[in-house]
Amino acid sequence: MTVTVIIDDAGSGDLLFGVVIGAYRLETEEFTYGLVDVKFFQSELFRQREYLQEASRIASQLAAAMKINSDEEIHLCQGNIFDETAVEMRRVYGEDRVRRIRVTGKAQWLTEIAYLDEIRNLGYEPLAEREAKRAKSFFHMMRWLKNNPAMLVYAKTGWPRLARYRLFQAFHADKLHRATCSDCGKECAVPFEPEPNRPVYCPECWTARRKRRQMA
Repeated sequence: MTVTVIIDDAGSGDLLFGVVIGAYRLETEEFTYGLVDVKFFQSELFRQREYLQEASRIASQLAAAMKINSDEEIHLCQGNIFDETAVEMRRVYGEDRVRRIRVTGKAQWLTEIAYLDEIRNLGYEPLAEREAKRAKSFFHMMRWLKNNPAMLVYAKTGWPRLARYRLFQAFHADKLHRATCSDCGKECAVPFEPEPNRPVYCPECWTARRKRRQMA
């Protein structure tokens, strides 16, 4: 019988906290997890993609803790956070024993629950059915951070797209460019070099245009 250890992640697309890396043995239902600290998704560490090496290090630790045997396969989530993990694990365990898969079922559920427990420990209560409401979940987290600014230390502030929101602009001051909004005409800051023939929108106008598109 082939024995399988499944390694998944949760939280990599969420604004709050770091990322949970979970390891689940399919046949025995053993589960353990580790954390990629949120600092790897902030400032220079994020720009240098150090989170990839950290995810690889944690996944390797979990595999060692599971005491993977020579007859076991390792199934890694397809997410790009495991790109370096796949290279390292194939080097250690062999090409034919490491596969990239779309993780579903109990392995995914347990890893997600671990992430939800971690963000609840911050005092944040996630939206119900948040997987089906990704955009709403993002803005729900952002509103919570706006009401709890001390918790910004637990936000993935390194994401370039956050520079368009006033709440995060201090973290991207060196990456912002002055521009004039094509709709309202007021000055604004954008996270890209404006081009002469490309419209530029301030955060308020960008939000209004996005809402109109959603309604359409």
